[in-house]
Amino acid sequence: MARTSLVTGSASGIGATTAKLLIERGERVIGVDLRGADVEADLSTAQGRIDAAAHAIDLAGGTIDAVIACAGISAPIPKTISVNYFGVTELLEQLRPALAKSEAPRAAVVSSMASLQQNSPEMVEAALSGDEAEALRIAEGLTAQGPELGYLVYPSSKRALARWVRRASITPEWAGAGIPLNAVAPGTVVTPMTAGLLETAEGRAMVDAAVPMPLNGHQPPESIANLLIWLTSVENSHMAGQVIYDDGGADATLRGDDVWSWND
Repeated sequence: MARTSLVTGSASGIGATTAKLLIERGERVIGVDLRGADVEADLSTAQGRIDAAAHAIDLAGGTIDAVIACAGISAPIPKTISVNYFGVTELLEQLRPALAKSEAPRAAVVSSMASLQQNSPEMVEAALSGDEAEALRIAEGLTAQGPELGYLVYPSSKRALARWVRRASITPEWAGAGIPLNAVAPGTVVTPMTAGLLETAEGRAMVDAAVPMPLNGHQPPESIANLLIWLTSVENSHMAGQVIYDDGGADATLRGDDVWSWND
């Protein structure tokens, strides 16, 4: 019997590619996006997340086998923390009961190698504590000072999301219920979200300085979609809490060969 996967951000970019590949494999996909999806919802709001989860569970008949959360924005605006963190974590928590009914439930989210970049620790902590109002207040303060500081909202949202995945994945509600939860951290993916930056030599130089990718350069969305699909397949029975840097070598370039010394 075909599995039912819910894919957020299904109308464009990594989400659209993931949905397309799943459908080509004969699986059922319930897409979630602002427009052009089975479930049209605004994941930047608490009510939008509630409505999206309820509609998706209804369409799925009460049971969802996999959730792949791709929806996200990179703009230097406060809404970025709402979409990228709360729009993922709160939606996943609301979908968890439907996942738990599956014989092989799985969940994966899209983080970013930007989670390794400079961020706002205060915003990250506010997000992890579930205080969206405080996270937005901090984001508003940063964006009011211009786009350079406003950009911190994006890596902060992805840092918080990666930490949430590691924290939640080993809890009774996730691991204890037999639901592997993981994240993929892309490098520079060629999608509509990055098109503006990559269209000029200056933009490409800036991107490559921040995200050096010695293996094959900028990546197509398929490179992320295929990994997300494996993470949410029945074959993945034991990987939990991992943030997998599918980034052309950017993580290894920036952090070097020793990421184990924290325990020395």
